[in-house]
Amino acid sequence: MRLFISKETHPGETRTAMTPENAARLSKLGIAVEVESGVGLSIGHADSAYETSGATISHDPAKSLAEADVVFRVRKPVGADGMRKGTVHVSYLDPFNEQALVRSLATAGISAVSMEMIPRTTLAQKMDALSSQANLAGYVAVILAAEKIDRIFPMMMTPSGTLSPARVFVIGAGVAGLQAIATAKRLGARVEAFDTRPVVEEQVQSLGAKFVKVDLGDTGQTAQGYAKQLTPEQLELQRQAMARHCAQADVVITTAQLFGRPAPRIITRAMLEAMRPGSIVVDMAVESGGNVEGSELDQEVNVHGVRVLGMGNLPGRVALHASQMYSNNLCNFLEHFWDKSAGSLQLDLSDDILKGCLVTHQGEVVNDTIRNLLASA
Repeated sequence: MRLFISKETHPGETRTAMTPENAARLSKLGIAVEVESGVGLSIGHADSAYETSGATISHDPAKSLAEADVVFRVRKPVGADGMRKGTVHVSYLDPFNEQALVRSLATAGISAVSMEMIPRTTLAQKMDALSSQANLAGYVAVILAAEKIDRIFPMMMTPSGTLSPARVFVIGAGVAGLQAIATAKRLGARVEAFDTRPVVEEQVQSLGAKFVKVDLGDTGQTAQGYAKQLTPEQLELQRQAMARHCAQADVVITTAQLFGRPAPRIITRAMLEAMRPGSIVVDMAVESGGNVEGSELDQEVNVHGVRVLGMGNLPGRVALHASQMYSNNLCNFLEHFWDKSAGSLQLDLSDDILKGCLVTHQGEVVNDTIRNLLASA
């Protein structure tokens, strides 16, 4: 079986879908691993590192793509992108928003796996790229805030006086939010956090942060563990409570995202204007519409002295570790469906993991959710 990994072409993307360590891991299974020349340069790996690991270097990516049985990527492809019928393509696909792409992959007979749609189950944890990358994004968000703010995070007692710790308020206690909480605490900040799901209170407290309680009525979470979409009335109650805590915070980090839908607007301009000048707001949802009014992708916006950071692709700022984790996710996926006796990838359509993440197969859209979405479009 031939596996091909091409260089990422999305502007600013520094991650790669394959590390030399995982190239060696897959080569031992008998897989012919082929990587485009320069695929690892952004994370400090020369072609020679992949060759040492048993991979072949491709200087003709179009030919390699056309001959591959399986293709790994970080970002979504441009249509079928020269792949032959029957190829298994595994990457982020954004299938809720990229409906034309989904249709083109189905028409070309590509078996397309969306890494965003890996189910959140115990068995699939090791393949869960959303969680692995969100974990790193939460860390990076705090580091960015610490770099930009005009004060230090920890309390410091010196002969020159005592410096009080920075106050950090994290909105959303999913994977990214919990890592942001943990990182801010490690840096010595005083941390508060809010989430619409009361079940995460214990996790927040276990990290040493204070959980902010707001009575929003019935909220809960989805079967996949994500926060449910709030009603307009609940959003307004949330904003009123958020405003009080934002006004007291030195750093606010928003992490609220709804898979397949625009991010909810949590922080309004009025709330920003009530914050102290010099405060930092990091909008981690800026790529899906933003939690913060006025935030702009890859820009720093100043609102009455409050600096709103809307930086995209946060995991890409720690590309080495992000690539290691994502590459592990992909390899774990392949190994789960690898038939040792046949020496090939066997897509078992009855497998619960595959039911969740396989979007197109044998000329059709096979994922129920995406198929229904396309039918109603």
